[in-house]
Amino acid sequence: MKIAVLSGGLSTERDVSITSGSLVSKALRERGHQVVLLDVYMGYEKDNCDPEELFRQGYDFTKNAVISEDVPNLKQIKAMRKDKSDRFLGQNIEEICRCADIAFLALHGDVGENGKLQATFDLLGIRYTGTGCLGSAISMHKGISKSVLAYNGVPVPKGQVFNKKTPVETWNFFPCVVKPCSGGSSVGVSIANDRDEFLSAMKEAFRYEEEVIVEQYIKGREFSVGLLDGKALPIIEIRPKTGFYDYKNKYQSGLTDEICPAELDSQSTIRMKQYAEQAYKALMLQAYSRIDFLMDEKGDMYCLEANTLPGMTPMSLLPQEALVQGIEYGELCENIIALSLDKYHKR
Repeated sequence: MKIAVLSGGLSTERDVSITSGSLVSKALRERGHQVVLLDVYMGYEKDNCDPEELFRQGYDFTKNAVISEDVPNLKQIKAMRKDKSDRFLGQNIEEICRCADIAFLALHGDVGENGKLQATFDLLGIRYTGTGCLGSAISMHKGISKSVLAYNGVPVPKGQVFNKKTPVETWNFFPCVVKPCSGGSSVGVSIANDRDEFLSAMKEAFRYEEEVIVEQYIKGREFSVGLLDGKALPIIEIRPKTGFYDYKNKYQSGLTDEICPAELDSQSTIRMKQYAEQAYKALMLQAYSRIDFLMDEKGDMYCLEANTLPGMTPMSLLPQEALVQGIEYGELCENIIALSLDKYHKR
């Protein structure tokens, strides 16, 4: 197959996406596919673009992708673009993706995950991996997805969505968690123990987005459940060695212990998997996803959010869960493609 792997973009998770894309591309090439790896925002900036030749060459825009400890500077990224335009899709992206059998979306956050790119590709007739535009849009907005999950019987933390005009005095429950409403990788997320910390946390979260969600703080254990075609994989437990599961703890080696399968009794395991599968269906997810949970000291479970394009880095949770199920990384990538193509065959 000819596969265009799209990574990078203009989200705060840009570095994570590039690493995901590099690994996906390498694995698919090793399994005999013709693969090009592209930065969806930078595109292929040469005037003479022959998509067929790029697939034959196995074009790869980067050979040394790493995730830094800091969130990428998006202003600097924009300044590097040759044409200086404000469009999202880089030069020649549409042409190259049209030549592919499918575009593998190794993107995280913002336009790559909020349904806008999916809707654009639907209009252009470009096939892509993962959930469609509606499920992506619902899942990306934490306030909307919480409402949908609660309506469908999936327990969620109590919370409130704020914009910059919402009076902060309407929240009086501490400790609490403050996070950008549509962000990922825990960028801009803070735990506030009192009013002063809350005001600082709101200021930090508003640096990234115009809407912020505030939720009750739940002390307990953190878990994640990957799904393929709506069926839950083995549960993984996440244990940061210090602090909480923030950007640094997620992507810097050795800072978090991840146990898979999670050390849960059989009844709790069944219940969490059922909630994950309910969430998958309620949010209209497709092909694959990952659902995050907290479980408090009483054993009550709370669904935190759904990830429509889970990370595929060396430390990402979905590949770890799949491996415990007996699915190697390259096979997982091919499974994602096969399940994604199914959604087009079922139309």
